[in-house]
Amino acid sequence: MHINRVDLNLFIVLDAIYREGNITRASQKLHLTQPAVSHALARLRELLKDPLFVRQGTQMIPTPYTRQLIVPIQQALQTFEQSVNQEPLFEPFNSERRFAIGLRDVLEATVLPPLLQYLQQHAPSIEIASIRINRNDIETELTSGQIDLALDVPYAVSQQIEHCPLKLDQLVVVARQHHPAFVEKLDLENYLAQRHIIVSSRRKGLALEDVELNRMGLKRHITLRCQHYFAACKVVSETDLLVTMPEHYARLANAQFANHIWPFPLHSPQLDMHLYWHKNANKDPANQWLRQLIHQLVPQEN
Repeated sequence: MHINRVDLNLFIVLDAIYREGNITRASQKLHLTQPAVSHALARLRELLKDPLFVRQGTQMIPTPYTRQLIVPIQQALQTFEQSVNQEPLFEPFNSERRFAIGLRDVLEATVLPPLLQYLQQHAPSIEIASIRINRNDIETELTSGQIDLALDVPYAVSQQIEHCPLKLDQLVVVARQHHPAFVEKLDLENYLAQRHIIVSSRRKGLALEDVELNRMGLKRHITLRCQHYFAACKVVSETDLLVTMPEHYARLANAQFANHIWPFPLHSPQLDMHLYWHKNANKDPANQWLRQLIHQLVPQEN
């Protein structure tokens, strides 16, 4: 007899009849009709080629074969029930799990150093993969399980995707030391008079700072469009170009270049980053742990 041909629910019925000793009480315990329990018993009798129970009045007396069979069946049912009802465990220190996180390069320098420093001490065998991913693909990648989490700006997602605010930052302007156009301050007039770098992985389109300027009917002169803020800061250190970027990363990147960091000369909204995950991972203890850890480690304000 092959197990794949057996309806395992039949053994639940067998156990109930054995424990209750009565078809009626067994059906009540299982929340089934009495004919349904009788039908299940008939199927099991045919399958196992044994009467299984003999009726004596209202009682169902187990046959010797049933007495032999019932202990391993009850043990198997108990093990199955415990496995289903047991909360899944996650032990970071002993885990060798690999987590894939969708990150833009500007966030790698903010998220990865404190995360890896923590893992080195508390979860040394966990592997982190930082994946560059287009914003339009985040939902697909989370749904398919290609990535476990993603960090990006707020944007519209379906009800299948959960998200929460993670990091607040603000725009600053980076210029080389001893820039000829300003010494003590950077005002809006000087800002607009300079040539600028825009950093984006897109082929074209406006940056957040351009959106803010456009609201006031203003426009700046773009000389260079590049993909990475680090490269932009290197260019800034050797030219008179300016780059506008998030403050936290600006302070990390420009420590190597000794560039000067100025406040953005307009009031701009906070740069709000969100942490995204699929709702299927809501109760996954490993995913929960990583979400909480990132939220704890990443600076939440300037």
